[in-house]
Amino acid sequence: MGILEGKNILVAGVTMNTSIGYRVAEIAQAEGANVVVSNFGRAMSLTARVLKKLDPVPPLLELDVTDETHLARLPEMLGEHFDHLDGVVHSIAFANPETALGGKFLTTPFADVSTAVQVSAYSMVSLAMACKPMLAANASIVGLTFDARISWPTYDWMGVSKAALESATRYLARYLGPDGVRCNLVAAGPVDTIAKKAIPGADSFNTIWQDRAPLGWDSQDSTPTAKAVVALLSDWFPATTGEMVHVDGGLHSTGA
Repeated sequence: MGILEGKNILVAGVTMNTSIGYRVAEIAQAEGANVVVSNFGRAMSLTARVLKKLDPVPPLLELDVTDETHLARLPEMLGEHFDHLDGVVHSIAFANPETALGGKFLTTPFADVSTAVQVSAYSMVSLAMACKPMLAANASIVGLTFDARISWPTYDWMGVSKAALESATRYLARYLGPDGVRCNLVAAGPVDTIAKKAIPGADSFNTIWQDRAPLGWDSQDSTPTAKAVVALLSDWFPATTGEMVHVDGGLHSTGA
């Protein structure tokens, strides 16, 4: 019997089998969960293809977290598969690599800043509120971040957006806690996802982690991160909320 036996989980933001969300869905199923996955637009075809590798193949919902119509109909779409929701995984982020990343911080137009913050941070709140009618009393919401307490080279407005995500999660924990809903984040080390590859100069992170992470770090292995997400979705952290769990080989704890 797995730690998510019988739980109903939405994993929002899966594109490729290299996505952290994909590995979360895979491990969640292995731990007994009933999983539904979401994506939107042209990426839907890619998601549908990679989901065929999972057994059973989870349902795929179209959900653009910036579209109020999509958010409004989410409970109805989920209701076709579940009568309630035990967990939500927010694996969603975007910033324009041409203007908001790669050292262009000082010249990024506000329109692109706004998009980055809406998609990468505000969407955590949007998703939580859209799912709220379906959430069980002891539900768990888990998001993914790249530790934004400090600045990183090339990460620029995505770093600011992740800082907003981290703060927003603490406020979600405050306001949803009375309903028994937990809200936490996993701060992962660099994982070679399609999103990371879009960041100019992001390969430099791999070198930093190879040199400094006390436990070492494999940027091609999303399993440690996904396992932490699954653990937070389970009943094994019943009194933990507003927390950011580091899964980065320990790099966050080291100095020069």
